[in-house]
Amino acid sequence: MTQYSILDLVPVREGGTLSEAFAAAVDLARAAENAGCKRYWVAEHHAMEGIAGGATSVVLAHIGNATSTIRIGSGGIMLPNHTPFQIAEQFGTLDALFPGRVDLGLGRAPGAGPELQRALRKDLHRAAEMFPQDVVELQAFMAGDGAVHPTPGLGAKPEFWMLGSSLFGAQLAARLGMPYAFASHFAPDHLDAALELYRRDFQPSDACERPHVMAAMNLFCADSEEEADTLATSQMQAFVALRTGKPSKLKPPIAGYRDQLPPTAQAMLAHIGQASAIGTPQQCADAVQAFVQRTRADEIIFAGPTFDPQARIDSLESAMAALV
Repeated sequence: MTQYSILDLVPVREGGTLSEAFAAAVDLARAAENAGCKRYWVAEHHAMEGIAGGATSVVLAHIGNATSTIRIGSGGIMLPNHTPFQIAEQFGTLDALFPGRVDLGLGRAPGAGPELQRALRKDLHRAAEMFPQDVVELQAFMAGDGAVHPTPGLGAKPEFWMLGSSLFGAQLAARLGMPYAFASHFAPDHLDAALELYRRDFQPSDACERPHVMAAMNLFCADSEEEADTLATSQMQAFVALRTGKPSKLKPPIAGYRDQLPPTAQAMLAHIGQASAIGTPQQCADAVQAFVQRTRADEIIFAGPTFDPQARIDSLESAMAALV
């Protein structure tokens, strides 16, 4: 049976505040828990005024305290931005606070320009090259295989995940015997090839005996297809702003937005939005089921920020009612 989860960037909307964004994240996590979702993940981004999940482990503690059963985790922690020891301490703390509920999804892409690299005091390109070794070192810290033991962290048992949008992450997840999550909601190009490689080369581990795949989709569900498409335009505007080097806070939806764009921008949105379910509850359920059939994913994680936080809750609840 396919399981469903939520990926949240903790969006800060135009005219809104950080406090409002964190409160909306709690409301979304509680709604996801009540709707039967398995996980609520926060993605790490830095120096972006429209995304409030930079201090990912802190946000997860906030969510964990407000919920009781849903798993909480990172989708993901960009390990080149950190040291393995620091992440062992942070997620060891989360594991102690919320035992049996914590996921640690790890990604390689630092996604930072020269200014942010200086602010982080990291050579991120070199750190990215060390990513495989750092993943193994992080696991070793928690297992106690080393001279230095993180406290908290020693003996912690978060569920480790490998994240990716290319063949590299699939290869590493297969070699280390980790579950694998693919970022198809914005980078669909290598989805099929990556999943085939991961399943073919998977080496069982103590934590994961067989390949386990999660794939990401955008979800915008409403009473009508037109209303759902309008909801999605806030995210469309964010994608266009990011691709043109002008990221900003999440903007209000604009009816017919896509049709107002030049052909190149329309093509870009059509390309990166391939893994999407936009429409009525039945249309969304059909799109999700078709995507599951294509990918054979064990889990689907839904992205899809909306300017009105309640609209995302309504979207999720309507879609889940049609899916389960």
